[in-house]
Amino acid sequence: MLLSLIVPCYNEEENIVDFYDEVLKQEPSFKKAQVELEILYVNDGSTDHTADRVRELHERDPRVHLVGFSRNFGKEAAIYAGLQKASGDILALLDCDLQDPPSLLPQMLQAIMEEGYDSVATRRVSRKGEPPIRSFFARRFYRLINRMSRTEIVDGARDYRMMTRRFVDAILSLSEINRFSKGIFSWVGFETKWMEYENIERRKGETKWSFWKLFAYAIEGIIGFSTAPLSFASFMGVLFCLLALVFIVFIIVRKLLFGDPTSGWPSLVCIISLVSGVQLFCLGIVGQYLAKTYMEVKNRPIYIVKDEF
Repeated sequence: MLLSLIVPCYNEEENIVDFYDEVLKQEPSFKKAQVELEILYVNDGSTDHTADRVRELHERDPRVHLVGFSRNFGKEAAIYAGLQKASGDILALLDCDLQDPPSLLPQMLQAIMEEGYDSVATRRVSRKGEPPIRSFFARRFYRLINRMSRTEIVDGARDYRMMTRRFVDAILSLSEINRFSKGIFSWVGFETKWMEYENIERRKGETKWSFWKLFAYAIEGIIGFSTAPLSFASFMGVLFCLLALVFIVFIIVRKLLFGDPTSGWPSLVCIISLVSGVQLFCLGIVGQYLAKTYMEVKNRPIYIVKDEF
């Protein structure tokens, strides 16, 4: 059997060789299980020497391959490309920065081959070394999306997982452009085993995920796997219609009983501002769904390959 390791990379020249060396430490376990190995680096439009480092490894070891994008399409596109291009019977997805420890691969392989699971996923049980504000918002995100969506997304879940070919084929059948892999992995179903580990900080380089990129990614996940925001917008519309009706009745009763006292302009301005803000907020929610629909209808390719070996 062939095990394909899919490794998305963006400006990771410092980690390419270190990752390869760590994977080779697990090779005796692969040989014992009678599993051949290939490593597929997916270069997501890096501007450094990531592709050169992979090419050097390929010259030393023909089991190392590269799929290079024409520009930066994002990690989700890199994941999809890797799953499409890899030819393994079993596929594993993990980051190049060694925050996803290759030392877990033998245990994951055992769960696939001997225990009969279609997928072995990982989750962090701690966020040691991560900025507190990021950890706080990450936990709030998982709690929020699990309340809003029928697709369960495990708190602390990583993209790091091992999958059978039929599991991957199910993922590839979802060819949507706006992708949120954590949700897709859960949505397709199948038997999944979860493995836990302590958070590991990246060995070299800096993270490419800023707070705002993570925030945008969270919005992508909520919109991709829940229509609750649209229901919320509808609820707010009905609520303010009812409040307006109550205010109209109140004004009519006050007019009949007390005449027409001087109106309070400050309160009127506050009410108008509040209602206008809610309207714009709800319009923004609808706009997000409309924008995603627009991108899907255009049917552009998820990625474009520049070089491949």
